[in-house]
Amino acid sequence: RVVVTAGGTQEPIDPVRAVVNRSSGKQGYALAQVALDRGAEVVLISGASNLDVPYGLTLVDVKTAAEMQQAVLAEAGQSDVLLMAAAVADFRPQASSPHKIKRGASGQILQLEPTEDILAQVAERRKQGGRPKVIVGFAAESQDLLDNARGKLERKGLTLIVANDILAADAGFAVDNNRVTLLDAGGGVQSLPLMSKAQVAEHILDRVEALLG
Repeated sequence: RVVVTAGGTQEPIDPVRAVVNRSSGKQGYALAQVALDRGAEVVLISGASNLDVPYGLTLVDVKTAAEMQQAVLAEAGQSDVLLMAAAVADFRPQASSPHKIKRGASGQILQLEPTEDILAQVAERRKQGGRPKVIVGFAAESQDLLDNARGKLERKGLTLIVANDILAADAGFAVDNNRVTLLDAGGGVQSLPLMSKAQVAEHILDRVEALLG
């Protein structure tokens, strides 16, 4: 049983505007499709995305980081694998206006607060229940790619992390290709060349199957 998160979250400023990110959800949806093709029972927890949902999985739609947290914690403890490919907002507005903020409103300052650390919570629960057996995180970085990814891997108790440079012109957000490096908890590093996100998903699921034994 595999849980995949995909897409970006939307943190409301008012009923019209939100803090968003550029994630298309393509890598997460590719992971869900490959897991399905390999015979897994798949739950896809999806933030904002315009992609077609693969047939045969269970879809959970979410909008905010808080909704993503609730869905992931509800599903992860019953699963063998969590593939956390979603681009979850690190910050959200401290307060959301119930009405549209008018253009003429002067002196607008947007105060932000941190969102929940979903992966850290999953890892903490795994210490009690042993599930999910494999947790794969993703690190989208603009500098010090491997150092930042390794730090995230260790801090959050991940099994594997997929690191990609978001400044690369031919890979990453909103395109069909990706160039990633896989880092595991044992210190292993595997750099993959530029390839389709479907091919990246195949490599990741190869590693997951090996980790599951």
